[in-house]
Amino acid sequence: MPKTPEELFKEREQRWNDAVAIMEPDRVPLCPFVNFWPARYKGLSFKEAMFDHARAAKAFKETVLEFDWDMAPSMLPMFSGNVFKFLKLKILKIPGLDLPDNVNFQAVEIEHMKAQDYPEFFANPADFIIRKYLPSVFGIFEFLRAVPEINSFMGLGGVLTIPMTAVSPDFAQAMEDLRKAGEALMQWMGVQMGYETEMKSLGYPIQVNAFAQAPFDIVSDYVRGMRGAMLDMYRNPEELKHLIRLIEPYQAQAAISMAKMYGNPRVFIPLHRGAGGFMNNDQFAEFYWPSLKKLLLDIVSAGLQPMPFFEGDYTPRLDFLKELPKGKIIAWLDKADIFKAKEEIGDRLCLKGNIPASLYVAGTPAQMEEYCKRLIDVVGEGGGFMIEGALGVPDEARPENVKVMTEVTKKYGVYRK
Repeated sequence: MPKTPEELFKEREQRWNDAVAIMEPDRVPLCPFVNFWPARYKGLSFKEAMFDHARAAKAFKETVLEFDWDMAPSMLPMFSGNVFKFLKLKILKIPGLDLPDNVNFQAVEIEHMKAQDYPEFFANPADFIIRKYLPSVFGIFEFLRAVPEINSFMGLGGVLTIPMTAVSPDFAQAMEDLRKAGEALMQWMGVQMGYETEMKSLGYPIQVNAFAQAPFDIVSDYVRGMRGAMLDMYRNPEELKHLIRLIEPYQAQAAISMAKMYGNPRVFIPLHRGAGGFMNNDQFAEFYWPSLKKLLLDIVSAGLQPMPFFEGDYTPRLDFLKELPKGKIIAWLDKADIFKAKEEIGDRLCLKGNIPASLYVAGTPAQMEEYCKRLIDVVGEGGGFMIEGALGVPDEARPENVKVMTEVTKKYGVYRK
């Protein structure tokens, strides 16, 4: 007798949770992380995936049902292009707006705060964020550069400064664009929630909803820029560390609130600047690891499962990861030596990874099968392993290689107890 969707849902959740707890599930979990691949597989351009939400959701649903993965991927990478459009976002270039229709979105490196701005920021963070940071990130808020200091809004002074701000033609246009951005967001969220509700009713848990970032990465990605943050490690180390300490509690609380709102304990944490090529171990220990470790522990303390994506080569950082609690965290590895990681941290952290993107894109089905079997044999031994692409399923992955990865895991990844 076929299992009901409710039974399949519980079975798939249990499979994931057993692996996280460093136990042997019935089979190696098959929960690939995707960006645009389902949309591309079903014939959508990058632009269509970001602007036609109903078609993107249909592509995701059809792909999950066709491959019958253990969890349905989130549509978060297919975020609304119209929200970016109306906010006039400066930190991303979007297909169909700033880029050709079939080019993936691209990050733009901007130094939003100069090194000499640290004292001003620490003295009045709210004023700096409103009058300097927001206009640097969102074109819609350019008018805020001319707004008086926020402190002038207090008391009777606000009788003058607030109306003066509101009569600006730029203010009126910004409010109209902000309304349109809000409507676009609600439209996207409606489609996303409809997709997730349907997938859960069919027996597929959603892999992740909540996300967070390492505090150092917030500074490097969105405040000082990569160059600025790297120079600060030498020229302004105390200011950099102070800013990182200010950011961590907000990242943790936002992730915890989001996870509880969705009823999904898994928290995705993409790590951008902590790999071996960005800093040495002494710098990692001083600037990157303390706040990342605290973020992970805060999320674990809330009864949730952080899933940091250790982008780049984290092999030099394996000793740090030994400090994390056993059976609570999913370590998604990109270029780290996953076989060495199995030996050194496999008794503490559930390892997720790490089929090379090149194998998905340019490898043969036979090569894919061979590598997947090796991962299952070595890293999957004793449990605590989830098969995954080093970068998830690349947007350019050959369908036949995705199919082989799926089939091999289902047939070869069964634990025989």
